[in-house]
Formats: sequence, C-alpha cells, structure tokens
Amino acid sequence: MSSESTAGAPKRTPALPAPAGAISGRPPGAHALEDRGLHRFNTVGGGTAEAALLACCGSRRWAHRIAAHRPYPTLEALLAAADEASYDLSRADLDEALADEIPAGPHPGAPAAALTALRAAHAAYESSFGHAFVISLDGFRPEEHLDHVLAGIRSRLGNERDEERAVAADELRRLARARLSRLVAESGHPDSPSVLV
Repeated sequence: MSSESTAGAPKRTPALPAPAGAISGRPPGAHALEDRGLHRFNTVGGGTAEAALLACCGSRRWAHRIAAHRPYPTLEALLAAADEASYDLSRADLDEALADEIPAGPHPGAPAAALTALRAAHAAYESSFGHAFVISLDGFRPEEHLDHVLAGIRSRLGNERDEERAVAADELRRLARARLSRLVAESGHPDSPSVLV
C-alpha cells in the first residue's frame, strides 16, 4: 500500500498522450519533470483529463470542475483548486467519491492475525458508515501502514455518522491531493512509455 493510498489499493489512471510541442531546454530534474507533467495535464482533452482526475477522486463534479479550469500555472495552483473543489463537495458528490474507494488489499509480510483484525475492522466500519474506510497515509513508513489503518478504523468507529462524514471528507481531500501530485509528477517522466496522470 503506497503512502497516498486509502485503506485500499492506489488507484490507476488512464495514460495521457504526450502534448504537441513538448517542453524542452531544461535539464532533467524534479522541477522540470513536474513542469512537463503539468503541461501534459493542461493540454490533454477535457475527457482525458476528467478520466485521470476521477482516479484521484471519484466525484464527477470534482473532476469536471478541475478539468474545466485548466490551464494551471503551477502544481501549487492545481492542488489549491483540488482542495477548494474538495471542500465544495455536496453530500451526493461525497457519497459518489466514497463509493468509488476500495478497501485495503493484502499487506505483504503482515501476520495472519493482523490481517484478520483488519478485515474485521473494515467490515465493522462499512457496516456502520456504508462506505470503505479512507485514510491518508502520507508521512507514515510502509511498515507503519497496517497499524495506522487499524488504529484509525478503531478510533473512528466511535464517531457519530455526521462527524465521520466530515473526517472521511477531509481524508478524501488529502488522498486526492496526494494522488494528483504523484500522477502529475509521473506524467512528466520522459522515460515512461505509458505515463499516468
């Protein structure tokens, strides 16, 4: 499970075609790759951009809004727009986005007892709230993910339904932001034959 995943598997997105007139003249580096990725995101067709955005957050209105406001001058501007669109999700938009999330897959090397506890915790959460548990794992090492997810589910099971919706919405915003950052960065990588965004 990667650091920007939910309690589920990281989402995969469609490949974006390379834009005509690719950016040149800058030495390869993180900033140049980010610029290439942002340029690609800004120049692909609206439907392609929306499909890529839906892999970051499953709300169609969220994806449409971000795609419609292109081009973005910087990654920071794109992330700010993503945050703003996340804060503006209606109840139906949030339901749609949460319905698109999937529970965690296997955690390599985890003891069987821990995996059993995780499955039971996910089942209890979904039974209580009607959607998959979502949590951003940014800042946690992979070996800490399982413990953090289990602790998160257990602590959030005590939330009232409306309180948990607010927590889940914030976690979803953080996930969308992390996914979008990673995908834009990957789309700028010149060596990738099928670049994700």
